[in-house]
Amino acid sequence: MRDLSRRGVLGGAVAVAAAAVTGIGAGAAGASAGQVPDIWREFAENPFAHPQIPYVGRAGYRAGRRTLDRPGRVLRAESYGAVADGTTDCAPAINRALAAAGRAGGGTVLLGAGTYRIDDLIHIGHDDVVLKGAGSTRTKLYATRHLTELIGVYGSRYGGDKSSWSWAGGLVWLCPEDRFRTLTDAIRAKDWPFEGWTGNKRDEWQTLTTVDAARRGSWSVTVADASRLRGGDLVLLRLVDDADHTLLEHMAGGGPGPEAYYWDDKTKLTSYVPYEWPVRIASVKGHRVTFERPLPLDVRPEWDPRLTTHVAALTGAGVAGLTLEAVETPQSQHLLDKGYNGVTLQCTYDCWVDDVTVWNVDNGFGLVAASASTLRRTTVGGRGEHHPYFCREGSHDNLIEDFAIQQRTVAAPAGTQLHGINVEGLSSYNVWSRGAMQMGTFDSHRGMPFANVRTDITVNNNGRHGGDASAGPLFGARFTHWNIRVTNERAGLMRIDGLAPWSATVGVNTVREFDQIDVPDFTGALNSRLELYGTTDAVRPRNLYDAQRDV
Repeated sequence: MRDLSRRGVLGGAVAVAAAAVTGIGAGAAGASAGQVPDIWREFAENPFAHPQIPYVGRAGYRAGRRTLDRPGRVLRAESYGAVADGTTDCAPAINRALAAAGRAGGGTVLLGAGTYRIDDLIHIGHDDVVLKGAGSTRTKLYATRHLTELIGVYGSRYGGDKSSWSWAGGLVWLCPEDRFRTLTDAIRAKDWPFEGWTGNKRDEWQTLTTVDAARRGSWSVTVADASRLRGGDLVLLRLVDDADHTLLEHMAGGGPGPEAYYWDDKTKLTSYVPYEWPVRIASVKGHRVTFERPLPLDVRPEWDPRLTTHVAALTGAGVAGLTLEAVETPQSQHLLDKGYNGVTLQCTYDCWVDDVTVWNVDNGFGLVAASASTLRRTTVGGRGEHHPYFCREGSHDNLIEDFAIQQRTVAAPAGTQLHGINVEGLSSYNVWSRGAMQMGTFDSHRGMPFANVRTDITVNNNGRHGGDASAGPLFGARFTHWNIRVTNERAGLMRIDGLAPWSATVGVNTVREFDQIDVPDFTGALNSRLELYGTTDAVRPRNLYDAQRDV
């Protein structure tokens, strides 16, 4: 009899991976037929609670669905006054069309070929509303103003003279209507907000039920009271750290190193707690609640585990088939960006972006307290950026695939900074897959992100990571770098077995230390794994996310 359990089916992927070897490019090991590492075989035996590799097979829109839904109702932006002549300000017309689609319960707003000038930001704030151009090479939004002009100066809630437009907001901004209003009102009032799922002061939530203890990788939990829970509901799992910081220790993998680490002065890091994980309920049977994804962490009574409400989310919204080009200006000094930002998703769940290019921006594509969303076929190019991609403020379970960062078209001005594909702020279980990075780095930006995957990426590793010392460690547990091709052979943030606890570096070509060199944040054994080091495209499966998803 066939084993049709999740573990049994995933275990069959070992055979699939071996059978799929087709011999492209023999690596340093000379293995043109490809090699299946031991750690993949181990993962197949324990996929949802492996010590080094996270289970990310359900990352992205609709738990990894390949088809991105487009609402059937069609509205044409031209019918609301948009003109693709490159000179008429079309932002009011496009926003009117998007609002009309929202009032109608959803719809696709079409843009034709040509250039649409926008002197204001484009906001998508209603469920099941999609903005769709004729293709990224045919439809252009030409943005003439930055977010500081449009909304106001945006300082940092941590003090100093930094501009939060250096890591927040977009000229195309997907954010639920009410959350967008409260955020922008707070910015205009200079009352710098928290940006996530529980409001500007992190107080907009109510307990639905408490939760019994459960282990990481479990798909179900037992709750005290299921009367307010239904299948299909989107809830937050809320975990609060204790005085001994055992939750943060757990996120770092536990053991002597995290236990010895001094957490109390990491004030920026501790401000990210409680950990809030948005998840959709698959079913409720009695007191047993099953989720659409397995638990990202243990659930322990000392962390006061609860399922709670949250601010209204944005779901089913998307952007497709266009280029957003900002008027070309010199890149700003580090942390002083004015907000010529691209496309940002905030407080979104099951949203998506497809076939979109951003050009001449300060920051490219952003995920801010965004979860279960997919960015597919996206490109960042032009005069150079601060963050080509950023993923922060507790963003989880997102998928960025088939992405590109192009070489900048002008030299970087003095005093600027290039990061790359950024992740920070306790963000977890995100995937970057099939990427071509002509510049940048794997920017683990402190704030102890954990359980993230970068796989099947070619990178010219010439960027630098950032992050305040008060934000704590660069890495939590279970970071995995799988089949990474480093064209300039720089080791920094690529080979992480000497930096990241309970991590896996698999199928990375030979690299060496130069430029920015880091030391581990935790003392003692890191319990990391290094396999098939010194090979190029020899590891099988080639793409860790695809392999987890396909089975």
